[in-house]
This record gives sequence, structure tokens and C-alpha cells, in this order.
Amino acid sequence: MTPRAHEVKVRDVVAETGDAVTVSFDIPEDLAPRFRYQPGQFLTVRVPSDRTGSVARCYSLSSSPHCEDRLAVTVKRTAGGYGSNWICDNLESGDLIGVLEPAGVFTPRSLDEDLLLFAAGSGVTPIMSIAKSVLAAGTGDVVVVYANRDADAVIFGNEFDRLTQRFPQRLTVRHWLENERGLPTVAGLVELARDHRDHDVFLCGPTGFTAVTLAALGQLGIPEQRVHREQYRSLTDNPFEHTAPAATPTPTGAGKDTATVRVEIDGETHMLNWPRDTKLLDMLLDHGIDAPYVCRESACGTCVCSVKSGRTRMLMNESLIDDELAAGLTLACQTLPESDQLHIAFDQ
Repeated sequence: MTPRAHEVKVRDVVAETGDAVTVSFDIPEDLAPRFRYQPGQFLTVRVPSDRTGSVARCYSLSSSPHCEDRLAVTVKRTAGGYGSNWICDNLESGDLIGVLEPAGVFTPRSLDEDLLLFAAGSGVTPIMSIAKSVLAAGTGDVVVVYANRDADAVIFGNEFDRLTQRFPQRLTVRHWLENERGLPTVAGLVELARDHRDHDVFLCGPTGFTAVTLAALGQLGIPEQRVHREQYRSLTDNPFEHTAPAATPTPTGAGKDTATVRVEIDGETHMLNWPRDTKLLDMLLDHGIDAPYVCRESACGTCVCSVKSGRTRMLMNESLIDDELAAGLTLACQTLPESDQLHIAFDQ
């Protein structure tokens, strides 16, 4: 199902810390199927702007589809961050706001596996969604390593306390506070993670924290294919301002060497000529097909699709892991054709 933009009502805005809020949404019943989501996914939010009309910002869902009936994102104010400051300062219960449907691939394949979750600052948002889901609907054990500036900056501190009391045998939360221990170190993280090196790892946080954590995981010998990273990037394109081309445009690359591709998307099948120097997503948009995308930089995973037959190659990949590549998944925003005949499916 291709993500589309909708206006939804804000149910509540709750302060988590002095500079972070959780925003929950009321999703109309007729849209409920399109807003089903996996723990660790994100929403893309339309933030009004006097200068450009709007800007698009991606925020991870902090709610769990397994134990909460409303979607919620948690937003931390960042210095100079237009979107986060606007949300923290202006959004109120009852407001209408534009959002794209849930997207992203930062999700566990099973809720019955043991997980080691690393977060720093607002990176805890998808980590909380994953942790709650495993505890509520799975059998896996969860270890959370969470770094913050100080105790006042800890998002979900009370919720983590409640969860550890409810699941004392399955959840362990280890806080790293900079005002007590300094910045996280490789040696310190190795010590915290040593007994859990057989767990699958999910990691979300700023670049510095990510680099130190990856170095620690490397020292522990944890294979790269078991390490899943969430990365936040500024969008180079605003999906809310995108206007679909006319129904019968002149395709990009007309007259050039092309492959023939059958594309299944939103329950429809299209037979198209695919120029060999044109990315799959660009070709689909040029034909007026409402293909899913957000970042167009391979980081978000929104445009993931399956190569059913034929060969393709990706120019860049920052969201799919080896197992997903082996299963035939690819990113439309980075994919070029190599075979003469191909079959691509977006309906997973």
C-alpha cells in the first residue's frame, strides 16, 4: 500500500521533559488500515512554514501497535530546528496536521528474539516502541542502554521504571548520564553489552554516539548483519508539496536504451519502459504512478520493493540489511535495471 498524506486530528500533547513532547493522534476508522504500523517505524509530518508553505519532518513513533490504540510520536526540541520547535511551541489538542502513513524498516523481524537496544537523547523514541512491543506481544528479553546529558533529559524515565517493575525478568535498562560518567566510551559500552553479545542490536542516536557504539559492538565481535541502525536526515524533497505528473507524460529518458518492467503497486499492474539510466522511483513518478517515498537518499526505506524477476543494482543503500537484499528487496529511489525484462512488486 503506497503511503499517502492525510490530515489527522491531534488528540493530546504531553510534556515528557522540559524540551520534549509526545503527540498522539486520532485516526479515523476509515483510515485505520492505512495507519497500521510496525514498532520502530516513523511518521512524516507536515509543519507549516510562512516562507515555503510547509516543511516535512520525520519523527519516530513512540507508541506500540501491540499495547496502545493511538499512534504517537515524541519530538525533542533541537537548537535551530524549525520543525521540532514549531511542534513543541504551537501544536495543541484538537489541531489538524498533515501526516504521511507510517514507513521505515527499523523494525525487528520477530518479537520473540532477545534484543539489545542502544539509544541516546531522542533516539529512544523508536527504541521505546520496539521495547514495549516485545514485552507486550513477544517472548524476547530486552536490554536498553540509554545515554543522556543528565537525569532531567531522560525521556520516558517513569515509563521505563514501570516497565521494569512489570517485567523484572525480561527488561533491563542501563542509563549512561554524561554529568556523572562523561561521554559514552567504547570500553564502557563494551562492559554494559558484554553479557548480551548474542542479542540482535538496534541503535538510534546522534553520529558521535553511533560511532562509539559501533566500535564497541565491533570489539565484542557482533556481526554487522545483526546490527540495525536508524539514521535521521534532512529531507531534500517535500513529499507534501509533490504534484503528480499528468497521466500521459513523456517519460524521462524517452528514446534511450530501456528495459521492460512489470510493476505491481496498490493492486494495479503497469507495463513500462524503464530507461537504464533512470532510477525506478523517478521513472514511476514520471508516469504519474503514486509510488511511496520520503527521503530519496536510501536512508528511510519508505520506497522498498521486491524484485520478483530480473536483475537490478542500487547506487546507494543505507537501510536494507544483507538478509533483505538476499530476499530480493531493493530501494526504488536508488535502483537501476540490469536485465531486459523485470518484475517489481510494491505490495509486500
